Amino acid sequence: MAIKILIVDDSMFFRAALKKELASQPDFEIVGEAFDPYDARDKILEHEPDIMTLDIEMPYMSGVEFLKVLLPQWPIPVIVVSSARARAADAMRAGALDFLSKPESRSPESFDAFTTDLSRRIRLLADAAHSKSYRAPAHAAPAPSPGGIKFNGIIALGASTGGTQSTGKILRALPPDMPGMVIVQHMPPDFTRMYAENLDRDCALHICEAKDGDQITQGKVLIAPGDYHMEVVKTGAQYFVKCSRGEKVNGHCPSVDLLFNSVARSAGKNAIGIILTGMGADGARGLLAMRGAGARTIGQDQKSCVVYGMPKEAYDMGAVERQAPLDSIAQLLIAYCR
Repeated sequence: MAIKILIVDDSMFFRAALKKELASQPDFEIVGEAFDPYDARDKILEHEPDIMTLDIEMPYMSGVEFLKVLLPQWPIPVIVVSSARARAADAMRAGALDFLSKPESRSPESFDAFTTDLSRRIRLLADAAHSKSYRAPAHAAPAPSPGGIKFNGIIALGASTGGTQSTGKILRALPPDMPGMVIVQHMPPDFTRMYAENLDRDCALHICEAKDGDQITQGKVLIAPGDYHMEVVKTGAQYFVKCSRGEKVNGHCPSVDLLFNSVARSAGKNAIGIILTGMGADGARGLLAMRGAGARTIGQDQKSCVVYGMPKEAYDMGAVERQAPLDSIAQLLIAYCR
């Protein structure tokens, strides 16, 4: 069955070019085009697409505002395709599952590379939707008051598709005295900084994009920068992060497996590992190494995952000590730390 796609963009030229390329692929069906959010709303009701590509800067209502209105009523997987890179984090927080920048060059080679990447992402999200593993993003719970945190180790978290919302929900529900945290979220360069800055404004914890040599301290969350691997090293009694460029691991840079393996070596039983929604298997073997080293490990359950890929691989190989729905993970984490 062909994947039904709705293209939403106020540029007639871009819509036409994108439609031509996507429609040439046998497993895609372009069911409609829309030039603004109101037109998109009507086309969604008429055609019931499997996937929607959405621009951010449009007349009448921005793509971010449209996501906030649309997704609670119609939980469709959305890939934001836009030149407005600065709004990427806003779009992901509003419920978009992926973000892809429009090609900066008008050369045929640049556009071909762009559509190849977009097509891959469409297929991955459509597979998740058809397997009924897609869920609309959940709203965040209020952060509890601090108190009783005894654990002085580190917390490591890995996520991919759908993880921006899931990770954000967990972080917003944690008190400011939590142990230091390190996070790998599969995101392109530049987006991780904006994502961290947005979370920092919303959370009781201090959240920032990691820099090489940053110390992991209580109340601080370090998010791996896009295109850089992040590992944990121990010097004396202190933990630090090492950020470096390198070959992709499991198809990703940063890699969750690389982070988790380093935590297993550096922290052993003085760590807690969490694996959230995402496609593929990145992080599963690293979480197994953490559990083997004595760490507590948590995996997001199937029902609350946007895509039950990474957590499933980890669970199937015995890396997950406790499987839990997204709504319970923050409180479970607090309980472990107490």
